[in-house]
Amino acid sequence: MPLISTKGVYGLTAMYELSKYEDESPMQIKEISSNANIPQNYLEQLLGKLRRAELVKSIRGAKGGYVLAKKPEDISVKDILVALEGDLKIIDSKADNPILNIFFDDAKKSTKELFDISLAKLDEYQDRYNEFLHYSI
Repeated sequence: MPLISTKGVYGLTAMYELSKYEDESPMQIKEISSNANIPQNYLEQLLGKLRRAELVKSIRGAKGGYVLAKKPEDISVKDILVALEGDLKIIDSKADNPILNIFFDDAKKSTKELFDISLAKLDEYQDRYNEFLHYSI
């Protein structure tokens, strides 16, 4: 089983879309769905979980939609994944070998540290992507 399921990937993608949205009004679910290529019904479920985790706010009405509940700098990838996936688990149970248990504990800690990046810091990956696209010989 992968560490991050489709639920986590879609939720992170939706949150990244919201973090890039520069309009003053809330982003409508159909726009998030279209931009992120996420089925709208599934996205509604994910945004419900993210709302309960206080990572997004929903605004009702004709001009309603979703906005981030905090600044992108204050929301980590880990926050999003934990809200959607539960705890980030490398292994569900303890091994019979204490050496492996120490290894798995370290792996879990390293994984959580890796995912402690904020939504705002994901822009650094955009820069890397742009470099990849502009590669010339």
